[in-house]
Amino acid sequence: MEATLTYIGAATVLLEVGGWRFLTDPVLDPPGGVYALEQGPIRGAAARRLRLRSRKLTGPAVAPENLPPVHAVLLSHDQHFDNLDTAGRAFLPKAGRVLTTVSGAKRLGGNAVGLAPWQPVRVGEIRVTATPAQHGPRIALPVVGEVTGFFLEWPSQRHGGLYVSGDTVWFAGLAEVARRFKVSAALLHVGAARFRLTGRIRYTLDAEDAVKLAKRLEPRTLIPIHHEGWSHFSEGRTEVEQAFQKAGLEAKTLWLEPGVPTRLEV
Repeated sequence: MEATLTYIGAATVLLEVGGWRFLTDPVLDPPGGVYALEQGPIRGAAARRLRLRSRKLTGPAVAPENLPPVHAVLLSHDQHFDNLDTAGRAFLPKAGRVLTTVSGAKRLGGNAVGLAPWQPVRVGEIRVTATPAQHGPRIALPVVGEVTGFFLEWPSQRHGGLYVSGDTVWFAGLAEVARRFKVSAALLHVGAARFRLTGRIRYTLDAEDAVKLAKRLEPRTLIPIHHEGWSHFSEGRTEVEQAFQKAGLEAKTLWLEPGVPTRLEV
């Protein structure tokens, strides 16, 4: 079975495999809002005073009302606005299930299912395994909270499974993903997310670490996402393209056009 990917924006991708549909990290609000870390939209004087904030620069390529029903949402984490905003949160009850972290499932309730690292679950013909992720340096983990990636496998895959990194920096758990799984396609959350208040600390892969991870995974196809749409992303497509070209990875790289379904052999 081939996969069809439709890039909605930021970390949001609609994935369709043999009639099974998944949506990653639904971020579906219109552009222009200012959001506080873990607090959602803020306005006026509060927004000006708070330095740990971000502005939403682009809206979704497909409006929430035009998205098809999905069998599962793959939610790397629920506690940050750039992976689950207001409209994205309203979308969750429409999904068959929401696969996310153990702590996130407790907060969300309802149809949310919490997965520990390496824990698998089946969604129809698709086997989904939670993979380790680390949302920043270890010192920041009590603040930023738990996050997960995902690995998807299904019958008739020819070259390996599909990996979604989630929001993560490079750490030993990513090397373990490469050891355990044969990866055909990898959706990498890049963007080198930073906030002025926390200086040079990064909360997602920068281009250099994305290259490091790509060389460990050795996939047929690299798909960078989470590189546009928010003001706290310190690197965009240009930086990732330059790093991938320097590393000889440009032939493997697939840039998804927003709103356009793209078929992918896996």
